[in-house]
Amino acid sequence: MVATRGASPDPHPTRGQVRPTTEITLLGGERYRVEGEAKDVERLILDAARGSIMELAWLVEAASGERIGVNPECVVMLRAVPV
Repeated sequence: MVATRGASPDPHPTRGQVRPTTEITLLGGERYRVEGEAKDVERLILDAARGSIMELAWLVEAASGERIGVNPECVVMLRAVPV
């Protein structure tokens, strides 16, 4: 990133770059696309499952950028979304 005098740095330095995305399918059939590679998303879900009772896996929804909490017991499938 090139800073110019008087301009503030871009708060989203990865804007415009292709980011890996993973689709999560839950028990009821709901699907969410979240930021991150499938192996990293899997690790977050497994860590939450091994944590305290009802610990959620906190992920970032790819489309909105919002954080979502996923109950690891409800995850049925993960799929890497092709870029």
